[in-house]
Amino acid sequence: MGHTHALAGAVAWLGLVPFLADYGMKMTPGEIVAGSVVCAGAALLPDMDHHSGSIANALGPVTKVLCKGVAWISGGHRHATHSLFFIVLMTFGTDLLAQYFRPGWWVELFLLICLGLRGVGIHIPEREHFNVIINGALALGLTYLMIGMHFAGPGIDLFMGHYYLGWAGLSVGLGCFMHMFTDCLTPEGCPVFWPWKKRFEIPIVPRTNGVVEKWVVTPVLTLGVVVLAIRTSAGGFAVNWLQHNRG
Repeated sequence: MGHTHALAGAVAWLGLVPFLADYGMKMTPGEIVAGSVVCAGAALLPDMDHHSGSIANALGPVTKVLCKGVAWISGGHRHATHSLFFIVLMTFGTDLLAQYFRPGWWVELFLLICLGLRGVGIHIPEREHFNVIINGALALGLTYLMIGMHFAGPGIDLFMGHYYLGWAGLSVGLGCFMHMFTDCLTPEGCPVFWPWKKRFEIPIVPRTNGVVEKWVVTPVLTLGVVVLAIRTSAGGFAVNWLQHNRG
């Protein structure tokens, strides 16, 4: 479900952040928080191939049309968008937007925030028009707060002609990966190596929105977000204190 994907994205990002500085990607607390939001939203991106899912209602007719278009291009639900190809495409596509076409990245950022808000369940049942307005307004405000941040390199050196991957591309790619990974834990699996159509699965979660997801996976991920957020915040405070209190 959307909330599970969003939580998985946030957990993955918060778990990865402490190791990024060792590879040249030093981030401010604001960028860490923004990365969590982006990664949570990106963890729902692969489901843009589902024309009738909850994500299709995030921005009303806009996302409905977008989802139908993505479903038509990708071959339907759990096809091209649930693959390593899509992860690579979104990682480097996002990074190139952040580096060379910032307005395009802002549009993507707005969409990711909308998806993330919808995924974590910020909506009122049977009030879709009202939800679109609230979702759009919140996403617009958060986008405005984030556009001044540094999204592109210097970041992780991928040793490809000194190409540096910024945190925007990394967080979007990680979110997409977590979506594919968690979907592979269900019996339906994913075509990981698309266009090869074979699906790979490790059916630990027997049914989507079933007992295991509701009472095991979701609580564990929620606890993970809280614990990792506290650890990241405490670690940042400790580093700042040591930098200003040496000797």
